[in-house]
Amino acid sequence: MLLAIDAGNTNVVFALLEGSTIKARWRIATDPRRTADEYAVWLNQLLMLEGFTIADVDAVIIATVVPRALHNLQVLADKYFKTTALIAGQSAVPWGIRLDVAEPASVGADRVVNAIAAHHLYAEDLIVIDFGTATTFDVVDYTGAYKGGIIAPGINLSLDALVAAAAKLPKIAIAPPESRSVIGRTTEAQMHIGVFWGYVAMMEGLVARIRSEIGRPAKVISTGGLAVLFNDNSDIFDAIAPDLTIQGLALLYERSLNKE
Repeated sequence: MLLAIDAGNTNVVFALLEGSTIKARWRIATDPRRTADEYAVWLNQLLMLEGFTIADVDAVIIATVVPRALHNLQVLADKYFKTTALIAGQSAVPWGIRLDVAEPASVGADRVVNAIAAHHLYAEDLIVIDFGTATTFDVVDYTGAYKGGIIAPGINLSLDALVAAAAKLPKIAIAPPESRSVIGRTTEAQMHIGVFWGYVAMMEGLVARIRSEIGRPAKVISTGGLAVLFNDNSDIFDAIAPDLTIQGLALLYERSLNKE
């Protein structure tokens, strides 16, 4: 079985796959100081709860945008799973798609993996929106080439910055306002409107601008924890793929086997 690891700025997601089927998934807060031994104790307990053991894992693949977290994850694979982890984007696991941007080496591994999975699912012009620490918009053309995109502050990051900078503003939850009115009558209502509907307006506006620049219809695929929340309040998403990054890692692993 394959253990796919997506190490992001906020969370590390672990998924256990049999072929392309996800059998279990877990997440833990990203902490570069967390040791391989700590990961192993945590994972061992979760594997057993799902009816698996460490011995069931015979391959590990990692995508990370946190370089400091990589070493301990590699040690985890070596020491506990008795295998050398494959690292997405390195020579043993080439991307297999063209990065048609000015600085290909600077593109985050998660964004390339999302592009690979999205093109596998939908071989047409695509806009992939990923809700994470940042909200990213990635453009993938019908050939599967990664063409670039947009990085915007994530909605939680935006809200935290607002509350931290304004002493009298309260903390609020990320949720749709109770009313669809955009004229708030209380401080909290005005914050909800500004954060939520402001974010919806940003997404709709950027998607419209991207489509105009592409000059062709483009399907919008969303992934990340807040995708479902926004899908209920906007019609810009054509599909939601919550496991897009994990699916991309599974595809990369398959390519590495075929390469051998």
